[in-house]
Amino acid sequence: MVTLENIFSHWITEKYLQRSGIYHAITVAETAFSLARERDLNEEIAAKAALLHDIGHYEWYTDGKWNYDEYRKHDIHAIKGAERAHKLLIRLGEDRETAKEVSLCVLLHTDSYLPFALGSQRSPLQNAVWEADMLNEEEQGRHHYKKMERKEAVRRLQKLDEQIFPVENPHAGSV
Repeated sequence: MVTLENIFSHWITEKYLQRSGIYHAITVAETAFSLARERDLNEEIAAKAALLHDIGHYEWYTDGKWNYDEYRKHDIHAIKGAERAHKLLIRLGEDRETAKEVSLCVLLHTDSYLPFALGSQRSPLQNAVWEADMLNEEEQGRHHYKKMERKEAVRRLQKLDEQIFPVENPHAGSV
């Protein structure tokens, strides 16, 4: 079983989530989990995809200053993110079907890199990840700069893991 905490604690995740914002990743994972639960969708895939949805972000500077407009014009983070997410999950021992579904959700969490809008072409699960991201978005990418301590991130992911992978009580049903 590959947990959200396992994913978050890997050095690759830590490296790339520093760029896109830990607060944003955790908040979107929590929201995607809730939306999936409400809609009777796969909560595990929704949370994992939402946690990793921006793992493909890169930095775009002009004359030493962050240039959001240039970044948006040349953005392919969903493509890079889908590849990184898949490779990471396979490395961690994730089931191949789950890794693929998570990667597809990462790929389709935005259509900013496409010359057309995806709209209703997303599956309900992919749409839940997209919607969770949209609910947390702020102008000029400010949602990527909100801070969260690593300890708080781990605590919140452990809470999600407990809901996704409930531990059965070994004493349940005994007399």
